[in-house]
Amino acid sequence: MIDVSCAIIRNEDSLILVVQRGPETDHPFKWEFPGGKVDQGETPEDSVIREVSEELDMDIVIVGTLGSVEYDYGQKLIRLIPFVCDTLQEKPVLSEHNDWKWVNQKELLFMDLAEADVIVASDYVATYNHSPVVEDEAEDPLTSDPEIIDTETVSDEELKGMVYRMMGSSEVGWIASSAASNPVLFRKLIDFTEDKDPRIVFRSSWALTKVCDTNPSLFNNFLPVIIRKLLMCNNESAKRSFLKILTLTGTTSLSESDRGQLTEVCFSLLRTKESAIAVKAYSMDVLYEISHDYPDIIHELAAALSMIPDDGSAGIKSKSRSLLKKLTAIKK
Repeated sequence: MIDVSCAIIRNEDSLILVVQRGPETDHPFKWEFPGGKVDQGETPEDSVIREVSEELDMDIVIVGTLGSVEYDYGQKLIRLIPFVCDTLQEKPVLSEHNDWKWVNQKELLFMDLAEADVIVASDYVATYNHSPVVEDEAEDPLTSDPEIIDTETVSDEELKGMVYRMMGSSEVGWIASSAASNPVLFRKLIDFTEDKDPRIVFRSSWALTKVCDTNPSLFNNFLPVIIRKLLMCNNESAKRSFLKILTLTGTTSLSESDRGQLTEVCFSLLRTKESAIAVKAYSMDVLYEISHDYPDIIHELAAALSMIPDDGSAGIKSKSRSLLKKLTAIKK
């Protein structure tokens, strides 16, 4: 039996990514969840993250699992191991598949999926097509008006539970709207980005980017904190969110010391091969903005960007070429 990992990838709108197999594959033109064979000595979790990165050039965070599915295709017997994953990226870069789509749960059930993936899709919809279960009969704060969230009576663990159960953009929007009008909740979200649970880190940093989309001025006094968190952060999703916040707020109000630290960490992220694609893209944007006030870094940034074509990401290659042209204009 062959162990195969697959990812049910959801975006900010709770849509699910499906990809279409090519004409020369075992199941030509069938749709499937991305993934692949688990290599010897590799965990299924590591396998699914590697396969999605290699096939789609996407960064994902595993937030749940479904039961494995054993299926006999005749020529091979597989055990399909599904992981429920979240991503903040908008589109994949295909290297092996024929096409891709974001679909909702109803559309998912009507896709021409490979046989084992049909079972996984049904299991996913049966598991996630309902409101989160609340242990008691009290009203779940997550499904209520965020105006009622009272941080004086709701414990940190209850707030974490609300963040943990966020499943789509509407729920993230509720938390973000409440945080925008509640300084205590806003600060709690910042603190939660250091939690040990990667799902709490992912969702709290995601909510902060939603706050920044509409209220960037709220971060004016917190930008040094965001930079320090970026320096210490090991979570790629949180790094992506911190950098997005810094691109939305701008860096002109930062002290020389803070801007120096930010420049250093962005160069490091840009040069590190293992950095997520979105992290590299936002690092480029931050460094490009800083270069306007600190032209001494233009040559260093141009040199770093010139090495990007070896990275292998089509999106990053295109962005680096565009920024190199802009840097040339600045130097002139």
